[in-house]
Amino acid sequence: MRENESVRYDEPLFRPPSEADSFILQATLGCSWNACTYCAMYRGKRYQERPLDAVLADIAEARERFAEDVRHVFVADGDPLGMGLDRWEPILGALAEAFPRLRRVSTYATARNLLEKTPEELKRLRELGLSLLYIGPESGDDATLKRIAKGADAAEHIEAARKAREAGMEQSLIFLLGVGGRTRSEIHARASGRLATAMDPRFLSTLTLTVIPDTPISRLEDQGRFELPDVHELLMELRWFVEEARPSGAIFRANHASNYLPIGGRLPRDRDSILAAIDAALAGQVPLRPEWARGL
Repeated sequence: MRENESVRYDEPLFRPPSEADSFILQATLGCSWNACTYCAMYRGKRYQERPLDAVLADIAEARERFAEDVRHVFVADGDPLGMGLDRWEPILGALAEAFPRLRRVSTYATARNLLEKTPEELKRLRELGLSLLYIGPESGDDATLKRIAKGADAAEHIEAARKAREAGMEQSLIFLLGVGGRTRSEIHARASGRLATAMDPRFLSTLTLTVIPDTPISRLEDQGRFELPDVHELLMELRWFVEEARPSGAIFRANHASNYLPIGGRLPRDRDSILAAIDAALAGQVPLRPEWARGL
């Protein structure tokens, strides 16, 4: 279903690419952390939880129009997992009642709000239907994580992933090529692969950093204190990441519009073929996505 067919949204509205056909339920506005230096998604937007009555009304309205069509629901905005169970329980209950063919409810999550939840709270959320968490560590390198103000280090991301996994929730992890800059390029990429191994997600993806004007990282760039790796170096980061990433079994995608080399497969099963494709691109044997076709 298209995102604006049934409910009115407070723009801007963001969702993962894989949720394109999902019903988007806006339970919060903005991001409670909103400090990551590379991110402009919610800058200038005050974080707040929408009134519960309004959220439930959106579900009821969508039920009237799309009850049999909705199979996936994505709960927005930036990190709704930070909501308490007093809000999550009625929301998840209403979703289950409204959409009889519902298969999955997902949301963005941070290591911080996962760690703030007790194991019992996470298990209760899973019982009620919250089954997939999108988490963006962006890097496994603690120095890079501190520089981009992610709010959690690698060890905290590992602990957060463990809690989610023990509660029965699947994870989709996002890492950001280039965010370590040229000075920490290989360190960032290899540490990110190791963190992906330790967090052991069901889904794994890499995006490529786009420096957005008026963000803190763009000001560092203007001051000569941050330099984005060039295309060859970004491909090397992708290679180092794949070399190091050894999840038990993950669907891997690097086909986001920001990436120069759209590629994917399963790790560890397809590691050799993915590395061979990257090597072909490094050797100039595979065309890369042109700049005009890249985007956020």
